[in-house]
Amino acid sequence: MLKALITAAALTTAPLALSAADWTLDSEASTVGFVTVKEGEIAEAHSFDDLTGTVAEGGEATVSIPLASVETLIDIRNERMREILFDVANFPEATVSAEIDLAAYESLGEGERTQDDITITVATNDHEATYDATVNVTRIGADRVAVSTARPVLTDARDFGYGDGVAQLREIAGLEAISPAVPVNFDLVFDR
Repeated sequence: MLKALITAAALTTAPLALSAADWTLDSEASTVGFVTVKEGEIAEAHSFDDLTGTVAEGGEATVSIPLASVETLIDIRNERMREILFDVANFPEATVSAEIDLAAYESLGEGERTQDDITITVATNDHEATYDATVNVTRIGADRVAVSTARPVLTDARDFGYGDGVAQLREIAGLEAISPAVPVNFDLVFDR
């Protein structure tokens, strides 16, 4: 009996292959957030809702961010960001992609975490930029993995042609400055 219990316990904690099938983003459990800084010292946290994404068996990861889902906690600012900054009528989404080496994570047992450096590509507004990111990969279930930033990814609004939109928002709000530097963080949960 004891031997059967030990064997059963070993089977439930043993690493499972991550590359055996496609993974789908759990949008309810996933977040993408960013911080804006105005007047040189006022930082405000924002987020996007309604994310979708997959990691294919070959390691191609893609997350789509509907820009109309921006949430700043101020309705008029949401509207201005949608219309002036993101121009969602013409560019409704941002796409984040990366090549992931799923085999590198196969030894993770449930509850185990590792850290990795990856390159992500962000495409939006007919522009594309590449950033280095340090991520934590945590096996939170047999068929559930969380991927989160270990530290924020530092982006720049000008990388995506948003410089004029930032200037317009600054003028409308009567501000001296809005920084084009935008730290971004994410916590993504994928299910197989």
